[in-house]
Amino acid sequence: MRVDLLVLAGGRGERLGGQDKAALEVGGHSMLDRVLEAAALLGGSVVVVGDTPVPEGVARTLEDPPDGGPVAGIAAGLEALAAAPAGGAPASGASPSGVSPTGWVAVVAVDQPGAAPALAALGAALPGLPADVDAVSHEDGTGHRQWLLAVYRRAALEAALARLDSPRDTSVRRLVAGLRWQVVEGGTEHLGDVDTWEDAARWEQRLVEDVGRRRDARRR
Repeated sequence: MRVDLLVLAGGRGERLGGQDKAALEVGGHSMLDRVLEAAALLGGSVVVVGDTPVPEGVARTLEDPPDGGPVAGIAAGLEALAAAPAGGAPASGASPSGVSPTGWVAVVAVDQPGAAPALAALGAALPGLPADVDAVSHEDGTGHRQWLLAVYRRAALEAALARLDSPRDTSVRRLVAGLRWQVVEGGTEHLGDVDTWEDAARWEQRLVEDVGRRRDARRR
């Protein structure tokens, strides 16, 4: 089941001294590159919302006016995905193809280095999902649902946006309040974001340990 990928990369990184989070390297790779690993696993089109460099062949867009918050970014990203060809997004500036997007869209904030495996697990849960479920996500150890690391039925997400007076400066909580959710068990080891340099250091250590465990497993 193909799922489009909408990456929110417009944060200012204020607690990182204005660092572009998408470009910040953690474990030898930028956080944007780590999130984009999910694209091959999900198989749909991709768009990055934010003023940050993107790899060739990945579409990028901005909310207008900029700095409108994550819900405004979601609205801009959905509009850009609607103009993307099935199976991949055009490079910035390319002509839209008019091919219909997929029925599912993964929405993820770029500052989550473990997003790719988390999204892969969510995508694997979609076949056979009850028709009355609008979105799937993991929950963290405190039971908090991950709104910005989730897979949504596109029609339900677009309907939720349409119910708002404006997406600008609107909370994600308000956007998703009326949606019907299903929690995918497990995956907590992939959760967590990078807001501070201390967070970045902790993720660096986690990723180094993960590489070591995989290396040891191959040697057995």
